Amino acid sequence: MRIIDQPSRSEWDALCRRQGVDYEGIRPRVEAILRAVEEEGDAALLRLMKDIDGVEAPLEVSSADIDKACSLVPASVQQAVLAAKKNIEAFHKAQMPREIRVETVPGVICVQRPVPINRVGLYIPGGSAPLFSTVLMLAVPAALAGCRERVLCTPCRKDGSVAPEVLFAARECGITRVFRIGGAQAVAAMAFGTRTVPKVDKIFGPGNPYVTLAKQMVSGRNTAIDMPAGPSEVMVLADATANPAFVAADLLSQAEHGKDSTAVLACLDRAFAEDVLRAVEEQKKALPRDAQVDGALEHSFAVVLPGREALVDFAEAYAPEHLIIATEDATSLAGGITASGSVFIGQWSPESAGDYASGTNHTLPTSAWARSCSGVNMDSFFRKMTLQEISRDGLSRLAPTIVNMAKAEGLDAHARAVTIRIEGK
Repeated sequence: MRIIDQPSRSEWDALCRRQGVDYEGIRPRVEAILRAVEEEGDAALLRLMKDIDGVEAPLEVSSADIDKACSLVPASVQQAVLAAKKNIEAFHKAQMPREIRVETVPGVICVQRPVPINRVGLYIPGGSAPLFSTVLMLAVPAALAGCRERVLCTPCRKDGSVAPEVLFAARECGITRVFRIGGAQAVAAMAFGTRTVPKVDKIFGPGNPYVTLAKQMVSGRNTAIDMPAGPSEVMVLADATANPAFVAADLLSQAEHGKDSTAVLACLDRAFAEDVLRAVEEQKKALPRDAQVDGALEHSFAVVLPGREALVDFAEAYAPEHLIIATEDATSLAGGITASGSVFIGQWSPESAGDYASGTNHTLPTSAWARSCSGVNMDSFFRKMTLQEISRDGLSRLAPTIVNMAKAEGLDAHARAVTIRIEGK
């Protein structure tokens, strides 16, 4: 990590610019995968599994395989999953949307009704770290919302098996259909449907650049997605009251996600930044994912700013996925934050708490999308449908407004749909 000392505000835009992902470079490959799955269905999925993963296995994980895998999960992990699930359920249950009913004028009743999305597809990354915690973050709210059909796709291991922890979390969340399919082909399968994999209405979950681009491409056609997503990131705001070892641990916890992850420290003193960077170097020696950490730290940085106002302003300019505020007045500073996926307030609120067990959702907007997108929440699994019920008296009251506006727009048939009822012509 490098230290940038007192950059001018004119330099902030460059500092806030994310490391680019070469989506154009992989677009032809993703397009080919989507086209193959759309045209050939299961045959394409099986061929891609063999070619990419080196595996020949059924696409769907059988219930017997799920039961067997669940029995392999250590009791301590089972208990942790159930405890985290309880907290996630409690927080998300409190977010349940309600029906809104308003009589705008006498005789005119307008309703907004939340309706669960019928069919949802959940993508769970595999690779070097199967994220069974993401199963909880997606499957718990989907179940609470009442989504009728919930399917899960995740990459398999070299022996064709799926991580037991993923299957255990899925079973505990009521997911009965799990497919050992990863990458862009999993997105294609859920978006288009095949003989084996059901077509869904909305796809959720993070993934590598191939998954991300595939989601964006199918969202332009027939399937909704949760949000734009890119590499993981964390920013820590700190002052002299922060513990450099804590801050270093927070930066490393994000860096170990992958080489494309980013960790940023914004603080008030260069000596503090140097203490943190020394702690980073010391702590990373004990981490097994050293290649991922070193790759992430190469484009991560610490920035020294002149005051608390600048800390908040820089965080707002960066709009991080995760923001940890480790300052004396953390709660006050948090009040000035509007653009972050999730905020962690105070010395005892590590980002990993939100990743696993505090109850908030860890599926969050990255790459500054926090300025305009929310993380996954209960609303993500609903669509809002409006209804209206109008009496004759109510329509009479609305008639002059409707008719005058319709005629002004040159839409006479719109006006007549009202006058034929009220005036018989």
